[in-house]
Amino acid sequence: MTTKTAHVDTFCRDLLPPPELWPEMDYSGLPALAYPDRLNCAADLLDARVAAGDGDRPVFHFPGGTWTYRELLETANRIAHVLVDDLGLVPGGRVLLRGFNGPTTAACWFAILKAGGIVVCTMPLLRSRELAYQLDKARIGLVLTDARIRPEADQAAEGRTVRVVGFDELEERMRSKPAGFDNCDTAADDIALLAFTSGTTGNAKGTIHFHRDVMAVCDCFPPCVLKPTRDDLFIGSSPFAFTYGLGGMVLFPIRIGAAAVLLEQGAPPQLIRGIQDFKATIVFTAPTAYRAMLPLLPQHDVSSLRACVSAGEHLPQATFESWERATGLRIIDGIGSTEMLHIFISESGSGAKAGSTGRVVPGYQARIVDEDGNPLPPGSVGRLAVKGPTGCRYLDDPERQAGYVQNGWNLTGDSFSMDEEGYFWYQARTDDMIISAGINISGVEVENVLLEHPKVLECGVVGVPDPERGHVVKAFLVLRPGNEGSPELIKELQDYVKSQIAPYKYPRQIELVEALPRTETGKLQRFRLRERES
Repeated sequence: MTTKTAHVDTFCRDLLPPPELWPEMDYSGLPALAYPDRLNCAADLLDARVAAGDGDRPVFHFPGGTWTYRELLETANRIAHVLVDDLGLVPGGRVLLRGFNGPTTAACWFAILKAGGIVVCTMPLLRSRELAYQLDKARIGLVLTDARIRPEADQAAEGRTVRVVGFDELEERMRSKPAGFDNCDTAADDIALLAFTSGTTGNAKGTIHFHRDVMAVCDCFPPCVLKPTRDDLFIGSSPFAFTYGLGGMVLFPIRIGAAAVLLEQGAPPQLIRGIQDFKATIVFTAPTAYRAMLPLLPQHDVSSLRACVSAGEHLPQATFESWERATGLRIIDGIGSTEMLHIFISESGSGAKAGSTGRVVPGYQARIVDEDGNPLPPGSVGRLAVKGPTGCRYLDDPERQAGYVQNGWNLTGDSFSMDEEGYFWYQARTDDMIISAGINISGVEVENVLLEHPKVLECGVVGVPDPERGHVVKAFLVLRPGNEGSPELIKELQDYVKSQIAPYKYPRQIELVEALPRTETGKLQRFRLRERES
């Protein structure tokens, strides 16, 4: 970090990992990655589009309305005034953003960055205990939230110096604000995003991304693999809190002056209906959704689609082939991570091989390495190592940083093989993360919640294969003496998990056992639980 920061609040900057633990950042892979030292990604994405004459073009379609680029810019500017003038946000301050996929949430996202703040976007389904952890970890003083999900934020803020502002109050305040705003003169390596992702220890990891990183993901995968045009209409299912969804519904279309459909609910029935009703041309979703939409295709017209992107979990070859037979479209598979911000391996068009994740995206490098970080020859199964213009930087977590980044390379936690032509083939996760329907779930986090229940003595949680969701969460439980298993108890335990953490993390399967497999030192052997299900 060599440029002068614009941040007054340097909390996140001060808690970056030491430089020797950073991955090697490479900006030489594409000419577009040569960014200036001073860069505000919100201005380069949004203000630049209006300045180029796109103000009257639609940017967001949603049930009941449409926003133009100018409407989005002026709304973001007014919100930025509220943040700075009324709410005291200073450059470098963190703002927790909590809303459904919609134009107001997107306008808040841009406003925070325009004011020099750091966006901490969260899943709408997160519970107060999860939000409280993020508030404490990032020392967040301000929350912007949709009024419909405000209670959890209010509960998380109790006993903390945190101000919670609903979108309704925000909209009232912004009416008196001007439509113009002087954007904060941030450095390219000032922090823009703090994205939390589940961790194998049960606590969320805060991944840090710079303004330059946001632009880099716009200038690698989209133009080199997806190849969108200004006439494309994007749609997808992932919330903005997932960087996959943020890229597919906000960053990528705005970078080129295209438009996106924003759906508050992106489950397969709503997604396929949205594709039909809005005549979307590019869809971003997970393999689970493609499988779920297959039987719905005869009742819906998706002929407007020209590109289908899949990430979040491994795309099974059967899903790839079934979707191609039904629609004539080859799904563009990809792998990315919150640590890397977006997709870094993918393939499109006739070059895509069924069952393969693809080849490295221009701008990045990737290889297969052994346990010591040495590169392996083609055909070998090993750890996936990646580097390029984005990379892993955890907030105040040097131990995890040292595990994810080794010898300058990002180790994603996946095992792959690479063939002679440079195609990468997914094998398995190398850690205890559970990927269900494209969402990372920490089994340890679910264990910790179940162990709080008064009827549970011991617990082990793993992912088990599922034909629809790829994997589902399964809990193996030892009950406390005096308790007996029953369907009612199973439901009680499932409902308890839903009440404590995001409902999508609950164990869809629970098996009661007399004992759990452990080492001589008492450590739980989750691999033995997984072996029982294989």
